[in-house]
Amino acid sequence: MRLLVVEDEERLAASLKRGLGAAGYAVDVASDGLDGLWRATEHPYSAIVLDIMLPGLNGYRVCERLRRAGIDTPILMLTAKNGEYDEAEALDTGADDYLAKPFSYVVLEARLRALLRRGGARRGTVLRLGDLWLDPAGRECGRGETRIPLTGKEYAVLECLARRAGEVVPKVDVVDEVWDASYDGDLNIVEVYVSALRKKIDVPFGRAAIETVRGGGYRVGSDGG
Repeated sequence: MRLLVVEDEERLAASLKRGLGAAGYAVDVASDGLDGLWRATEHPYSAIVLDIMLPGLNGYRVCERLRRAGIDTPILMLTAKNGEYDEAEALDTGADDYLAKPFSYVVLEARLRALLRRGGARRGTVLRLGDLWLDPAGRECGRGETRIPLTGKEYAVLECLARRAGEVVPKVDVVDEVWDASYDGDLNIVEVYVSALRKKIDVPFGRAAIETVRGGGYRVGSDGG
């Protein structure tokens, strides 16, 4: 899942990018309201973490313009303010939730998970490919009754492939969805995660869900292998 963080405090933005990245999210960062508005308009995000006090265009106006444009991406607003009127204005302009600074990172991540669950109707419910299943809201995976522990990035790579079951998905498409916009490393990083996934979702069960298509990319069968 790709997230957008719109925050002008560099240290906080970097901290959120690191923490959410470690949890398996791809995170893009904008440092002012206008850039945040452009990114949120031009790219599909699973959720947006939006500061209110921003240069260029404040968070209220960014949120308001996104909603007027018909963009219903879940928005969690962050602000140093903590008055009830500020919270009311955030919600009235279209935000889905509100968190005052300073905040607990554990609470922030829990709030994001809740927003992603509520937005699950847009992304669909549990994905089922034969006995292989993925739960986007809980970011969990398993075969039949057996839950399979995956790292955040492993889950993100598998979900990217599973949502296009039956299609050949090029490595560049996986990187675009799973890694943030600043990633400029080797596309073969995808091979590392596919190899790890096979050891977890295929080998122990005698299956072969993920097929390598030479010169093309990877394909997950609709029957889950």
